[in-house]
Amino acid sequence: MFRELRSSVSLFILFFVLTGLGYPFLTLILGQQLFPHQANGSLIETNGKIIGSSLIGQNFAGAGYFHGRPSAAGNGYDAGNSSGSNLGPTSANLQQAIEQRVNDLKKDNSVPIPVDLVTTSASGLDPDISPDAAQFQVSRVAAARQLTLDQIQDIIKQSTTSRSLGFLGDNRVNVLDLNLALDRLGKTPVP
Repeated sequence: MFRELRSSVSLFILFFVLTGLGYPFLTLILGQQLFPHQANGSLIETNGKIIGSSLIGQNFAGAGYFHGRPSAAGNGYDAGNSSGSNLGPTSANLQQAIEQRVNDLKKDNSVPIPVDLVTTSASGLDPDISPDAAQFQVSRVAAARQLTLDQIQDIIKQSTTSRSLGFLGDNRVNVLDLNLALDRLGKTPVP
């Protein structure tokens, strides 16, 4: 019995060292060496101040900024409370929320509304929108910043990321990167 106990304890220690210490340490070192920006949260810094992460959506509410997807995380864009709404397609609450978002967006634009502007993502923190969702907002942003539609279109084009590996997912626009590019033009939104 003592031999079996000793071999069990030895195996426990071995696997603890391998899987509890070795593997996490190896992934930490590899992540820092191969992907340091991503491993450290993909933080974006402006003038020495961290203003956000390109991996986590933020709330942009002003007319001169592109708006991201609605968020169901906590009180909205709460990274400490990331989750979807868990409302199913037959939920009356979900249907009411989408109808309200559609009605709010129709005030600004009469063209068809992209679905990602009225539905939340699974995490509630999606940092990207579709190029169609960005195009939907061009007139509002251009008017608020007193820029031409072509200037805004160019920024969207520069900020659009293609499908991963050329075939995974869809083209997307990171809202934080897009709004930072607008701010770099030096034209602040007109209140």
